[in-house]
Amino acid sequence: MKTLVAAIAAGAFALPALAANPAAAATKNIVIVPGEFIDASGWHVVHDILSQKGYHVTVVPAAHATFEGDVALARRVLFQQFGNVVLVGNGIGGAVIGNAGGGAKVKALVYVAALAPEVGESPLQLLRGPDGMPAPIEADFAGYHWADRARFHDDFAADLTPNRANFLAASQTPVGLAFLGTPSSAAVWHAKPSYAVVATEDRILAPHTQRMMYRRARAQIVEIRGSHAVHMSRPEDVAQVIERAARDTL
Repeated sequence: MKTLVAAIAAGAFALPALAANPAAAATKNIVIVPGEFIDASGWHVVHDILSQKGYHVTVVPAAHATFEGDVALARRVLFQQFGNVVLVGNGIGGAVIGNAGGGAKVKALVYVAALAPEVGESPLQLLRGPDGMPAPIEADFAGYHWADRARFHDDFAADLTPNRANFLAASQTPVGLAFLGTPSSAAVWHAKPSYAVVATEDRILAPHTQRMMYRRARAQIVEIRGSHAVHMSRPEDVAQVIERAARDTL
């Protein structure tokens, strides 16, 4: 009986000890939400750079079928993190982080050639801009949007080698109209420090649109000469911006 009581007592103190573990509390987490067409694997070099510097990096396997689905998935990934988080979004992933990052553990947002919608703005509205939807993006009969494979290298990833761009075009993840047409219900950048990368050669999300969004978010802005795939063509520079956000806020 004494042995059983001792075991229960030991168990009672095990969870508080784990919760108070200073190593868990000191973990510096970076969570990345990928953008349109290029899946999570496009972030592997940035992941490696930051991981080697001691950050715990997670890339959300976003499906981009519905906006609510991606936001819910991002929140589940955030819930799994021990310690504070810098939340990164690329492309339409920026709309996700602006809705999913309201929790106390998210200390900063980083936008990488990403949407940063205000409440009521939809991804479709911002992508279209005054000149309509970018020409390389086409919708199929089911309402899913794809990048034109023939134009993918020139318009989406001109600063990657043709063989890399061709593979990305062949393995792309489409985006549902249910995602693109959903207005944002939050804009966390009003309350959180924000950092942003403007891809100056971006033909998918116009650089002037990026600058407009980031200025109104009062983000710390870094301009990098690169395409919409700037996180793949200039991974060291993108990682540097993310690391700056982590040093400032984690």
